[in-house]
Amino acid sequence: MNMFNAARHACVLRSSTRAFSTSRVASADLSKLILIGRLGKDPEVRRTKSDQEYVAYTVATTNYPPPPPNPDGTRREAGTTWHTIFSFHPSSNSYLKNLTKGSRVYVEANFELRQPDPTADPDSPQGQRQIFLRHESVRVLSPPPQKSDSGEQ
Repeated sequence: MNMFNAARHACVLRSSTRAFSTSRVASADLSKLILIGRLGKDPEVRRTKSDQEYVAYTVATTNYPPPPPNPDGTRREAGTTWHTIFSFHPSSNSYLKNLTKGSRVYVEANFELRQPDPTADPDSPQGQRQIFLRHESVRVLSPPPQKSDSGEQ
């Protein structure tokens, strides 16, 4: 078989195979959230009921662009949304403990929507739908803004 015939034969074989599969996909589904914002406070070390250490930290993002103008032409200011992220990775936790309030960060987190407990009080956190963000990675984009000394003239 010469080279041209071999290439033609390979193309015929490729075109006769299916481009999709009905078998189960091996990878898992994914729900990820990416945040770029500032730390609202220093990360906080906490413990689970089983005494496992984890770190909780809060990232503030600005809702931009601002909402559309009101009928009278005035525009409300863009609001701030606060996101609490939980990290259960010991290696990440040691890094997170050294971050400080005001740092601009890029965060990747897994996103889970937890449904309310039907037996809980609707005014309690358990009685409301909750968004659970599990830390995957964080990158500091810039340190906190420098505070100016009020004593300077």
